[in-house]
Amino acid sequence: MAITRTSTARAAGAVALRCQSRTVGRYTYRPATVPEGLSPRPYLHPLTTLKGTPVTESMPQDHAHHLGVSVAVPDVVQVHQGWLLRDPDGFVEELSWRAAGRELLRERRTVAVRPFGEDCWALDFTSALINPSGRELSIAGYGGFFWRAPAEPARARVFTADAEGEDEAHGRTADWLALGGRDWTLVFAGVTEATRADPWFVRTAEYPGVGSSPAWADRLRVGPGETRTRRIATAVVDGRLDRVRAAALVHRLTEGGV
Repeated sequence: MAITRTSTARAAGAVALRCQSRTVGRYTYRPATVPEGLSPRPYLHPLTTLKGTPVTESMPQDHAHHLGVSVAVPDVVQVHQGWLLRDPDGFVEELSWRAAGRELLRERRTVAVRPFGEDCWALDFTSALINPSGRELSIAGYGGFFWRAPAEPARARVFTADAEGEDEAHGRTADWLALGGRDWTLVFAGVTEATRADPWFVRTAEYPGVGSSPAWADRLRVGPGETRTRRIATAVVDGRLDRVRAAALVHRLTEGGV
């Protein structure tokens, strides 16, 4: 991400994200149309490939609480507090996580866009949760980074380095996971050891979606003054990939530049 504070094209409550000269997405930091019961929060939608193919879906009929790409926890509202950095290719944002009228956690969110060739760009998403209270807090069950992909007539393909299909990938850990539709592929990679230890939440039969679940089996505990950080880099690719190319992209995502 550039360090200059270049102005970013923006609409009411949203900013555009660009990969070099192309707009590849929009980040809504003040959602005005998300009902209270759907845990209002900032989200990325739409996101597209470099050729313009959509790779996110927001508030679909089957799951209205799905908002493109977001970090979601049931019954928690995330409120934008301000920018530490905002550029055409990314930002650093401060948020307040609130429930029942009080602040539970603070978050420093870093999002960066990287060019990765003629048919690919990468989204680097870091969420650092900070406990400002004087007591231990915990997160349980559903929650974490989630990417809702667009539904298509044919079921999306999902695979890891050594697994194929929803049943084999869901609830298991893997250094990376790929989800592919007719004209696109998303390759998700945990950049940190803590992120790679989180099981993947995978859906392809009911709808196409991928999440990383830090509180899958045990509560994610955040002590007073502590910070818990997760970082996922995602390659957004035009076309379909095999395992060999997906693995090559993962090497670049986690070691070669993002």
